[in-house]
Amino acid sequence: MSDSQTVSAAVAKLYNTYPFPPEALLDEPPPGYNWRWNWLAAHNFCTGQKPQRQDIRILDAGCGTGVGTEYLVHLNPQASVVGIDLSTGALAVAKERCQRSGANRVEFHHLSLFDVEQLPGEFDLINCVGVLHHTPDPIRGIQALAKKLAPGGLMHIFVYGELGRWEIQLMQKAIALIQGDKKGDYRDGVQVGRQIFASLPENNRIVKYDKQRWSLENHKDEYFADMYVHPQEIDYNIETLFELIDASGLEFIGFSNPSFWNLERLLGKAPELVERAKDLSDRQLYRLIELLDPEVTHYEFFLSRPPLIKADWTDDNALLAAIPELNPCIEGFPSQCFFNYDYQIVNLSVAEFEFMQRCDKNFTVADILAGVELGLDGVKALVQQQLILLAPA
Repeated sequence: MSDSQTVSAAVAKLYNTYPFPPEALLDEPPPGYNWRWNWLAAHNFCTGQKPQRQDIRILDAGCGTGVGTEYLVHLNPQASVVGIDLSTGALAVAKERCQRSGANRVEFHHLSLFDVEQLPGEFDLINCVGVLHHTPDPIRGIQALAKKLAPGGLMHIFVYGELGRWEIQLMQKAIALIQGDKKGDYRDGVQVGRQIFASLPENNRIVKYDKQRWSLENHKDEYFADMYVHPQEIDYNIETLFELIDASGLEFIGFSNPSFWNLERLLGKAPELVERAKDLSDRQLYRLIELLDPEVTHYEFFLSRPPLIKADWTDDNALLAAIPELNPCIEGFPSQCFFNYDYQIVNLSVAEFEFMQRCDKNFTVADILAGVELGLDGVKALVQQQLILLAPA
């Protein structure tokens, strides 16, 4: 076998031994939502408007045990979904998971990212979470996926960050040294890792980091194995991340956690430094932020194949003629206090609450404002917070 095939076989062996993620199987739709997996919410985040179509094709590339796949089906009731993975054991769990919860608009294929060209057609949304960094050639992997993305489509990607995973890397190397010739025996690796953690002093940096960040997950062997005995892992920083993105040939839309990438969060007490940083390019600014806050364990972002049409609601007439509806990823509404798309608490004024109550897809912004004491600036604030989606007239 080639080096690439050897690595892929080792990764498949890990996930056949420890199917991942190990979330419980339910006989009902999964709870809550992840807005990044909801086509309406994700498209609005990337473009500022509701998509024209909802009968789309979605690819879950590296679906594992189908946790994300199941959400993709239930959160997108008009979409058809395809899941691929190189682990037969994980795929078996994914099929059972979706069957039990009624996620019946999905098909699964035993394929690696490198073989995705075997699937017919293109996809409007490609989800690739926690996969590229475990392949022997992430650039080849992202390029293979990019070829399957339809014009105007979105790709949602999650890869590891090196700065926030430094202690994890140390433990990975320590386990491998002790395993010696038994490296690749993943059950032995988990046992060795557990013994190391049990033996290290409580004030040990690696122990403290694990307890602070990962202990709730890592009590399950599947999570522990995925984190500490994985046979293939590539961690990124901003510079190497954008090398990967540039190689895809796609457009970088933005990180899906934009509040983290706000420099004022870190240097707000020194406005003169924030002002000086305005001369930096976007990528230099991202690099500065991760250097100042090296807790970055991962990067989560959207790419697109042009043309991706973005909305401009600065024209008041266009805004007045638009048809608003509620973001599908909110919880606790109708109430003046509820969770937004990112599970952050929102408190509405009486006028904002009344406006949102009347967003039923049948009235324009102008129609609603005629009966509510809210100005256009108030509507723009709701749009900016992504509490409502707008469809052009």
